[in-house]
Amino acid sequence: MNSSRALILKIFVVLVATVILARLFYLQILDDRYKVFANNNVLRHEVQFPPRGEVYDRNGEFLIQSKEAYDLLVVPRDARDFDTAMLCQVLGVDKNIFLKEFKKAENFSRRRPSVLFKQLPKEIKLKFDEYNFPGFYTQYRTVRSYPRKIAGNLLGYVSEVDQKIVESNPYYRSGDYIGKSGVEFAYERYLRGEKGVKIQMVDVRGIPKGSYADGVYDSLAVPGAAITCTIDSRLQELAEELLEGKVGSVVAIEPATGEILVMASSPSYDPDKLVGSQLGNNYMELLRDPYKPLLNRSVQGAYPPGSTFKLVNALISLQEGTNVQSDSYPCNYGYPYGRGVKCHAHQSPVNLTAALQTSCNAYFCYTFRNLVDNPKYGGIKNGFDVWYDYVESFGFGRKLNSDLTSEVRGNIPTREFYDKAYRGSWNSMTILSLSIGQGEISATPLQVANLVATVANRGFYYIPHVVKAIEGQDSIDSRFYEKHYSKVEKKHFDVVAEAMWKAVNEWGTPRGAYIPGWDVCGKTGTAQNSQGRDHSTFACFAPYNDPKIAISVYIENGGFGATIAVPVAKLLLEQYLTGEIQSHDIYQRMKEIKLSYPAYEK
Repeated sequence: MNSSRALILKIFVVLVATVILARLFYLQILDDRYKVFANNNVLRHEVQFPPRGEVYDRNGEFLIQSKEAYDLLVVPRDARDFDTAMLCQVLGVDKNIFLKEFKKAENFSRRRPSVLFKQLPKEIKLKFDEYNFPGFYTQYRTVRSYPRKIAGNLLGYVSEVDQKIVESNPYYRSGDYIGKSGVEFAYERYLRGEKGVKIQMVDVRGIPKGSYADGVYDSLAVPGAAITCTIDSRLQELAEELLEGKVGSVVAIEPATGEILVMASSPSYDPDKLVGSQLGNNYMELLRDPYKPLLNRSVQGAYPPGSTFKLVNALISLQEGTNVQSDSYPCNYGYPYGRGVKCHAHQSPVNLTAALQTSCNAYFCYTFRNLVDNPKYGGIKNGFDVWYDYVESFGFGRKLNSDLTSEVRGNIPTREFYDKAYRGSWNSMTILSLSIGQGEISATPLQVANLVATVANRGFYYIPHVVKAIEGQDSIDSRFYEKHYSKVEKKHFDVVAEAMWKAVNEWGTPRGAYIPGWDVCGKTGTAQNSQGRDHSTFACFAPYNDPKIAISVYIENGGFGATIAVPVAKLLLEQYLTGEIQSHDIYQRMKEIKLSYPAYEK
C-alpha cells in the first residue's frame, strides 16, 4: 500500500516538473515577448494621428490643405545626460522657455510622456533626428494651410480640445485637435479620420530599439475624408475683394441645387492666423476687434431686409387675391396716413410691376393693409397670422437648416409679440413698417439669397448648403435634395419675376445690374439704420429662364441699394456668367470705396 502511494507521488512530481520545464522552454525559446525586457527595454505606445481631410472648392482647387508637422514629446525620467544647449539650437527656442516647459512636464509626470512643443515643421524634425536626445521623441501631426487665404469665417479653424470635450466624447484625448467653427466644425466627424497606434521598444535611456513584435500589434491611422465644397473660389475671392473697406455680406446660390457659390463676410481674416503657436494670441486679437471679423455675417448677421422683402409681400397679396397686378395706388412722396411712410420721387399711380421697378413704399403700405385688414379673416390678428404663415414658408423667422450650425433665425414678429408689446391693442397701422421690410423684422443675407432663389425657381427652394461631396460617401445629407415649396403658386412668381426683369432691363432702380444677353432680374433695397447711414441691399438672379445664380448683397451704411450693392452684384454676375469682369471701371470704383463706421469705433 505504501509503495503504491509512493509511486503515485513520484508520478505527480514528474508531471509537475514536466509542465514547468515545458513552460520555461516555451517562454525562453519559443515566445520572444519577454525578450523585450531582457536588455532593460520597455514598450512605448505612440498614438498615430491621421492627416486631417483636405477641402476643395467646386472646381477641385484647394481651399484647405494639411501640411506635415510634428509634436516634440519627452519622458522626463528618461531624459538624462542630454545637451540642453544643442537641443534648444535644433528646436530654435530660447533656453529659458525650454526649461520652463520641461519643468511643467516633470511636474505632470516623470514616467508618462508630455508634449513640450507643438506643430514643429518638418525641417526641425529632420534636424532633430540627426541626434540621439534620450527621452525625447517626435510625433507626427498635421497642420492646416490655406493656399487662397479666403473664406476664413466660412471654413472655420481647428484648435485643441478642452476638458469638457474630453469628458463628453471618448474619441478625444487631451492634446487632440478638433474643428471649432465653420466647415471644420460642421464636418468634424468626416475630416478628423481615425487614430492608430504604434508600439515601440525603447531602452532604459529612452532610445528607440525598434518596433515591438514586428508591428503585429500596431494599427494604422485612417486619414480624414476629403471634402468638396460648393464654393467657387474665384467668385469667393472676387466678392471678398469687393467687400474690402466695407462691412457686409455677399451670398450667392445655385437655384437648381441650393449649392452656395459664395459666402463672403466682411471684414474677414487670413485663416493662417488661426494656425500654429500664435493661434491663441491671434484669436484674442480678432475677438477684441470692434468690427467682429470672426462673425460670419452671412448666417449670423440679422438685418432689416428693407425693400427686398417687398417681393414677399407682393407674392402673398397675389396669392390671397387681396391685390391683383393691375391694381394701382398713388404715391406722392409716400403713404399719407397715420405717421406716414416716406418715399422717393417716381411716377404715380403705380401697379405691382411699376411698384417693384421703382420700389414704391406707398404701394406696399396699401397692399399690406388690404391683406391683413381683409374682412374675410375676421379681424386684424387673424389676418396677421395668415401673413405670418406665408412669410415663414419662405424660410424667414427660422433657421433654414443649412449645414452651417452657426446660422441664426432672424426675426419675424408674432401675434403674441405684438399683444405683449401693445397690451393687445394694435392694428395694421401699428405694424405698417413690415410692409417695406422694416420695423421688428430681420433676416440673414442667406435667407434673402434663399428668397431670390425661390423666385428664380418659381416657388420652391433647396436648403442652402456649402458641401457638395464627401470622400467615401455616396451622397450628402438627403435633406439637401428635397424641394421646399412656399405657399404661393407658380403663376404669381411669374408675375414677380417679370417685374424684376423689367426693373433691370427696361427701367427701374436696379438698372445698373444690366448685362446684355443675360436677362438679369433684380430688386434693390435701402434698409433704414438707426445708427447711421442706411444699408445698401440688392437681390437678383440670372438668367430669367433656367437661372444659374441668385445673389444677395448687403452693405452696412452703404446708402441706396443702387449705389454699392448693385455694382457689386453686377461684377459677380459678369464673372460667373461670362467668365470675366467686363465693367473694369465699376470694378476699380468698387475697390476704391472705403466706408466709415463710427458705430463700431465707439
